[in-house]
Amino acid sequence: MQYHAEVTIGLKSGMLDPEASTIKRALEHLSFTTNSLQMQKRFIIDLDAPSIDEARARVNDMCMRLLANPVIHNYDIVIEE
Repeated sequence: MQYHAEVTIGLKSGMLDPEASTIKRALEHLSFTTNSLQMQKRFIIDLDAPSIDEARARVNDMCMRLLANPVIHNYDIVIEE
């Protein structure tokens, strides 16, 4: 069966996010005020797996081995058929 996975990866709380800080300051220079700004990455993956649990396990393995750094990142996985 084919599954569609969306993985959103962001920094854990307390981690410095210099890219988001730079964008926040740039927005303020353009007169946009924000209370906070965070950067996240989103991966969209289509894959074949025998079950939704297997698809989730494979995507989780992708995150642990390549897509995210578990020391500094949190990630969410959404799987659909």
